[in-house]
Amino acid sequence: MLGDCLERVRKTVPLVHNITNYVTVNDVANVLLACGGSPIMSDEPEDVEDITSICGGLNVNIGTLNQSSIKAMFLAGKKANELGHKVLLDPVGAGASKLRTETAVRLMDEVKFTVIRGNISEIKTLALGSGTTKGVDADMADAVTEETLDQAVSFVKSFAKLTGSIVAVTGAIDLVSDSEKCFVIRNGRPEMGKITGTGCQLSGLMTAFLVANDGNELEAAAGAVCTMGLAGEIGWANMKEGDGNSTYRNRIIDAIYNMDKATLDKGAKYEVR
Repeated sequence: MLGDCLERVRKTVPLVHNITNYVTVNDVANVLLACGGSPIMSDEPEDVEDITSICGGLNVNIGTLNQSSIKAMFLAGKKANELGHKVLLDPVGAGASKLRTETAVRLMDEVKFTVIRGNISEIKTLALGSGTTKGVDADMADAVTEETLDQAVSFVKSFAKLTGSIVAVTGAIDLVSDSEKCFVIRNGRPEMGKITGTGCQLSGLMTAFLVANDGNELEAAAGAVCTMGLAGEIGWANMKEGDGNSTYRNRIIDAIYNMDKATLDKGAKYEVR
């Protein structure tokens, strides 16, 4: 069960190196602490190889790129590969600009990623080399719906086979797949889209799950998605009159902090195709 994946995170306290964007860096650190992991943030090229060396996983998020952080991503990614660490790519806004798209594609060419996690527009951009992403939100034309689900599952499996990575597409319906199996996950709340960075938080959380569940990466990635979505549901249920998106962000983090195996196993909504 997916709850076992969460338990292993709490027992092993995985150390995760995050090269993430400055909009959400604090929330990513707090989500990692909430799930039982331990975060380190560093994007200085002269620092990242040493930091990656002492961690078990690397979370690469391209949300606020600059030339220094781009250099750091390649250095850290290659060092993590050399050491056999788990590496996650979050291609935030791929398709919105030439720099983002080209950086993400080149990272995929030069770094082996355990998981590639993004919204459907970002993932399609990586698959096609171009896209219509508007900012960091999925283009509505790309949205995974019940009507397009079979096609989306087939696409995600194919892209996973092509890249050799687990592919996690998050949205109203979440898909987590290797080349053979696909978890179709229906946890979460639409209000989570009113908070900047829930995807970035999930990428940090997922990296911790990957490190703690070596050899069980597909289930670990799916467990992280269910954990985040279920936390969104629990956090929303705990909202009070006068609360807004800032409070909701904190309630999601609190829900992750308080989540256990039984809660996750009972609340996870998924099927495997």
